[in-house]
Amino acid sequence: MAELQRTPERFSTGEYLRRLRQTRAEMEARGLDVLIMSDPSNMAWLAGYGGWSFYVHQCVIVGPQGDPVWFGRGQDRAGAQRTCWLPDTSLIGYPDHYVQSTERHPMDYLVARLTDLGWHRGTIGVEMDNYWFTAAAYRALSPLPATLIDATALVNWQRLVKSPAELDSM
Repeated sequence: MAELQRTPERFSTGEYLRRLRQTRAEMEARGLDVLIMSDPSNMAWLAGYGGWSFYVHQCVIVGPQGDPVWFGRGQDRAGAQRTCWLPDTSLIGYPDHYVQSTERHPMDYLVARLTDLGWHRGTIGVEMDNYWFTAAAYRALSPLPATLIDATALVNWQRLVKSPAELDSM
């Protein structure tokens, strides 16, 4: 099998790390241990993800340390490999039998992965008021031993002031 070729990054890894530091500073100010973003524009800004598969559940998770994690449908993982600045170990694809299932939800799979990462406790921010985070997603996350709070627009506000790299791109 041929090795996947990444698309040229629009921004440097340093720019993405700057965005991550900025986001974590705001998370700390709001008392968040973990942030789960499902808004495609926020996922692109923080992870570089450029897929158009938001018709299935996907998100980028920022934990207290380390790289963010891209989470989405398993078959979309190849797109994440090509567009995200993240290492392959930070890309989690869920199996297809979670898609449109009446017996399980993709966020059930995420709950298990958050537990594996140790990111399942404390205060978790989710973008509650957007098109891509559903009531079923909230219900699936609710069994976590964590407090889920609304973090809608946390990343949107970080995106407001453009960096020199972003201004150059524009």
